[in-house]
Amino acid sequence: MFTGLVEELGKVRSVSKGVHSIRLTLTATKVIEDVKIGDSIAVDGTCLTVVDFSPNSFTADIMPETFDRTTLSLKKPGDAVNLERTLRLGDRLGGHIVSGHIDAVGELISVRTRDNANILRIRLPEYLTPLLIQQGSVAVDGVSLTIVDCQENWFEVSLIPHTWGVTVLSHKQVGDKVNIETDVLGKYIHRLAKSDPRIGKNKTVIGEEFLAKHGFLD
Repeated sequence: MFTGLVEELGKVRSVSKGVHSIRLTLTATKVIEDVKIGDSIAVDGTCLTVVDFSPNSFTADIMPETFDRTTLSLKKPGDAVNLERTLRLGDRLGGHIVSGHIDAVGELISVRTRDNANILRIRLPEYLTPLLIQQGSVAVDGVSLTIVDCQENWFEVSLIPHTWGVTVLSHKQVGDKVNIETDVLGKYIHRLAKSDPRIGKNKTVIGEEFLAKHGFLD
């Protein structure tokens, strides 16, 4: 589990590609201060397992599922990446609950400035739209952000100068791909609201009948 608060920017040192897999070695300092083999580190929001490390780098394997679902298949040496260690018991949850399991790859379609904020508009698959709400949470390349607007196939987030300065999002150009993870609580609620195995697949659970039965409607 992560919080979406990036600890440092790392860089891709080397990429070893298979047909549908990769081994990445990334330079880092802070996130490997107490690292052990088997630890998890979020790389651009994707939870990866440390399989090797040195005093200034770590290595992780990317399996076909992660290769197909994230931007990590596009990485090349020299690329900057967001890095975050897992949340420790007792830590403050400064962002929101981020699992490190990417839902889809989005595309940056515009960047504009409003006073001290940088506003990013990102295109995403329409099937994810029901999981986004204004003032809700979303992770973009592992950065915990608040949604300021959303439509059928895009959403916007607004970055304060600090977030803009310490994350890889300031490196992005229009047309670049980003990892998107929607709010995990919203995903479970959406799933429960649409189906219940006790009454049949894809039957509506929360509707007018349910609300009336439980006193929410007259």
